[in-house]
Amino acid sequence: MDIEGTWDLAIATPIGRIRPVIELSREDGQLTGIAHGLGEEVPLQDIALDGDTLTWKQAVTKPMRVNLAFTVAMDGDTLVGTSKAGRLPASKVTGRRRGRDLPVTLKRTAR
Repeated sequence: MDIEGTWDLAIATPIGRIRPVIELSREDGQLTGIAHGLGEEVPLQDIALDGDTLTWKQAVTKPMRVNLAFTVAMDGDTLVGTSKAGRLPASKVTGRRRGRDLPVTLKRTAR
């Protein structure tokens, strides 16, 4: 399954909606990834794709220090699932892959 790309996520947490971005790629056949959000960049750990189910873990420090475990189902260019932070209730996660074939806009320069 083709999971590589840049994904815009929305996580509905008890402290409000958080909108991180994750970037997934393959290096030597292994999935790798990084998450950007709330002013920090963190590597994704234990990334696994089983059929249409993607799981990963990440440690964040903002808005608080917490270890997160994600489980999402992929359907084309959308993700739906949950994020779990320790003993806290699971938070709903949705995501959308950024377009791969976006039109190029040419800027005109004054002569």
